[in-house]
Amino acid sequence: MAVAIRLSRGGSKKRPYYRIVVADVRAPRDGKYIERIGHYQPQLPKDSEDRVKVDVERAKHWLAVGAQPTDRVARFLDAAGLLERKARNNPNKAKPGEKATERAEEKAEKAAAAEEAAKEAAAAPAEEAPAEEAAPTEEAPAEEAKAEEAAPEATEEKAEG
Repeated sequence: MAVAIRLSRGGSKKRPYYRIVVADVRAPRDGKYIERIGHYQPQLPKDSEDRVKVDVERAKHWLAVGAQPTDRVARFLDAAGLLERKARNNPNKAKPGEKATERAEEKAEKAAAAEEAAKEAAAAPAEEAPAEEAAPTEEAPAEEAKAEEAAPEATEEKAEG
């Protein structure tokens, strides 16, 4: 006979209360069980001591006999220090889809291009810095004169249009 340690629901509508029970796997969820070894009250705060109570000695006994806990009960037993939960491993589910991988590749390419541009920009000004410092003092009046000449032309075009 296969035995499971699982939850059996009680309580009223929208006010759940669960018993942690040892039952035959063929029995219905809220049906006949072999032994009650604890309870779980999800309505209580997570830090409350009364939220989950497990009879540790009976749980050890049933695990030694070969009872298989459900995922939720395995969490409770792991928190009590009775059982090490197995890591859930589904590598294909964790892989991103096609579009997400394309977006990630594009983002990586853009980041690499920006990084290269930053390196080039950092290297180039260091070599040309003295020439650039002297040039703006001479060119600044010339640029201002060009801007003044372009401004009247722009106003004439607006008047015509």
